[in-house]
Amino acid sequence: MTNTDQPPATETTMGQNDSEQLNLNPYWMPFSHNRYYKQDAVHRVHRMLARAEGSYYWTTENHKLYDALSGLWCCGLGHRHPRLVEAVKQQLDVLDYGTAFQMGTPGVFKLAERIAEAAPAGFEHVFFCNSGSEAVDTALKMALAYHRARGEAHRTRFIGREKGYHGVGFGGISVGGMVANRKMFAAGMLPGVDHLPHTHNLKEMAFSRGEPQWGSHLADELERLVALHDASTIAAVIVEPMQGSAGVIVPPQGYLKRLRELCTKHGILLIFDEVITGFGRMGQPFAAQYFDVTPDLITFAKGVNNGLVPMGGVIATKSIYDTFMTGPDHMVEFFHGYTYSGHALAVAAAHAALDVIAEEQIYPRVNALSKTLEEAVHGLKGEANVIDIRNCQLAAAVELAPMEGKPGLRAIRVFEEALKRGVLFRFTGDIIAMGPTFVSTPEEIGHMAEVLRESIRAAG
Repeated sequence: MTNTDQPPATETTMGQNDSEQLNLNPYWMPFSHNRYYKQDAVHRVHRMLARAEGSYYWTTENHKLYDALSGLWCCGLGHRHPRLVEAVKQQLDVLDYGTAFQMGTPGVFKLAERIAEAAPAGFEHVFFCNSGSEAVDTALKMALAYHRARGEAHRTRFIGREKGYHGVGFGGISVGGMVANRKMFAAGMLPGVDHLPHTHNLKEMAFSRGEPQWGSHLADELERLVALHDASTIAAVIVEPMQGSAGVIVPPQGYLKRLRELCTKHGILLIFDEVITGFGRMGQPFAAQYFDVTPDLITFAKGVNNGLVPMGGVIATKSIYDTFMTGPDHMVEFFHGYTYSGHALAVAAAHAALDVIAEEQIYPRVNALSKTLEEAVHGLKGEANVIDIRNCQLAAAVELAPMEGKPGLRAIRVFEEALKRGVLFRFTGDIIAMGPTFVSTPEEIGHMAEVLRESIRAAG
């Protein structure tokens, strides 16, 4: 099955013949099976992207693919939204790069104000960086420096969570809990990090719709870690409100509220990693609002400007910011930052994205589409080798039984079968993840689920 519906060609569109002439060896692909992809052209069928528009990609074979994960959770407003594209073009006519150290631009100050206004009450300050990984490392440094500034420098320990994903910086993989991200780099990870147990329990939670009823007690494991290490040594707990990269692991009912209670009780900062959940995926600006739990720091990236230009950041409460604002006012308060913090092009794209979110009523659209997605994916229950289905707002996952002795291969086969049928899914292990664009139609989401059904059957 080949879908050749395509947008108008441009001079920059690369065709199939051009892609076949590419030297694939120099590019070391990230988080990819490089040998599998490069060694056999069959493994690359429909996997060389040429163009994108709206909720679709077109490959170099002119094959149309529905983007079932919004890029990598970042292009919720659809690809090449004209408002965002025009905003970046206009910015290039005015200012390309403005140094961020000791200087500012009007746009970045205004953007910080808009993001703070969208955040939960009490969050008044935004620190910009360029990715989710940088945002996590920034938040960890803020937590350490905050406790030091208030006379509790002995609070140096971080608590992450098993199966958690917090980017690929050494700080992020230290608090993260994915074995594949940790085992190779153990020598470089932060000392004094511990982990809460994960909340992924198929026996108790399989086929839950939304937040599972079982599992809130798992938050009480923080009390055990406090007893083990003493609260006075712990700086912060960091979790994803909804875990995307591990395969849409949804928090149990009451779990996040209990974590908040325990962190408050013991003077520990709570960091929400909202790189995936921020700016629309949850039908709210942030998952903190959706779950009605207020952390102390929020990380963001991806959706802030629809993935158009790399950008990330940390939103901090007024009390945390004010703690740093001491000493001579001509001195730097926080020795941290990046060359590209608040880059002018990223800022322009973010302003346009926030405009589109408001004008196109994205949050209500996501809330409506979430019900469609839930019904569509849970309709796959009973298909062969489907052992779990999970959903949380506009995110969902189908977990497959692994092939004996070949974990991950079944999901790859489903992924490739779906490509033939015109849908690009995301797989991690034997989990197929979905995060449709916010501008998808109910019909597109329904079709996506039916393609997944066909692909599961075809993969065997």
